[in-house]
Amino acid sequence: MKTKFTRKPAYALLLIVAGLLAACAPTTPRWDAHFGDAIGTAKAQQTINPQASLNTEPVPGIDGQAGDAIFDNYRNAFRNPRPPMRGVIDVGTTGASTGTD
Repeated sequence: MKTKFTRKPAYALLLIVAGLLAACAPTTPRWDAHFGDAIGTAKAQQTINPQASLNTEPVPGIDGQAGDAIFDNYRNAFRNPRPPMRGVIDVGTTGASTGTD
């Protein structure tokens, strides 16, 4: 009986060799050259005025004491949070009511 030569094993071997060679291709030098570009681009797109740090004029509309009090109240709101108000629909809170209040 005469057997026919099929090319399927040859194609499979060729695909395996091509896959192995592609896996050995150096890609990290190209990635390393652009490392951090996305952060720099995002930061540049979010900066309205790059020269803002050179402006030494005070911000109009609020004095230092009021700003300090606002900041202290904001910080203390996280240290000592107020309990949620009852009688109001609590959305997203874990305070469950048993109905025996």
